[in-house]
Amino acid sequence: MINKLISNIQKTGAPIVVGLDPMLKYVPEHIQKQAFAEYGETLKGAAEAIWLYNKEIVDHVYDLISAVKPQIAMYEQFGIEGLIAFQKTVNYCKEKGLVVIGDIKRGDIGSTSEAYAVGHLGKVQVGSNAYYGFNEDFVTVNPYLGSDGVNPFIKVCKEEKKGLFILVKTSNPSSGEFQDRLIDGRPLYEIVGEKVAEWGAECMGDSYSYIGAVVGATYPEMGKVLRKIMPKSFILVPGYGAQGGKGADLVHFFNEDGLGAIVNSSRGIIAAYQQEKYAKFGAEHFGEASRAAVEDMIADISGALQSR
Repeated sequence: MINKLISNIQKTGAPIVVGLDPMLKYVPEHIQKQAFAEYGETLKGAAEAIWLYNKEIVDHVYDLISAVKPQIAMYEQFGIEGLIAFQKTVNYCKEKGLVVIGDIKRGDIGSTSEAYAVGHLGKVQVGSNAYYGFNEDFVTVNPYLGSDGVNPFIKVCKEEKKGLFILVKTSNPSSGEFQDRLIDGRPLYEIVGEKVAEWGAECMGDSYSYIGAVVGATYPEMGKVLRKIMPKSFILVPGYGAQGGKGADLVHFFNEDGLGAIVNSSRGIIAAYQQEKYAKFGAEHFGEASRAAVEDMIADISGALQSR
């Protein structure tokens, strides 16, 4: 699947992933009214609104981008109906040729980790049949329980030729409380990065590993160090846009071949119509606002990479 991700990036020229992290407050009123008219102000109505919202955004941006990253918590808050919307979103994005990164941030051990891996990336055995569950292409994984929590995912990735993005240095302000702590004189995130490179060496695609890392755009100097530690791992870079990251911060996340990183923007794209810059589109044309935001993001990142 890493080969498909790279192919998508080369085809579009856009190392960009759109975070499909919907909240009802982002969903325009006319979409909510449509969903509530059919299902009422219920969990099913909310999930339908989320699905309609996602679909219109994807329809407006799929030809510009390489991947999407639905954050499962935004769907789980609506219970089973929300998970159905999550599944519909995954399936639709795959139909559009996009790579789907399930942002699930699982971190457990033993049979629990195996079940998460099977449910999101692999097949579950039901009698004499085997079925995919959510069937994402990549998922995010929290490694802080050690190899016991990651190895079950790696096993499924090898079987299915799918991939992982492992949390190494996250974009949130308090990440340093643990991730920056010195262990034998070195920050913990560097040690985790080395482990990602080690895991990744066992799962190579044509030029990059199936096993990647999450490193926040808000820490560009740390990204520069981690790029050297993990030369064959793709880096998923959150924190662009709404969290403060910009194109100039990102150049060191990429290798000299122009690959090696994919940059995520979530509400900066999906809720673009709520920003002053894109307000001219109005809520009725929120999909067009999202497309304009993607085009601006592509220009920003491309310009930064060309000028480095």
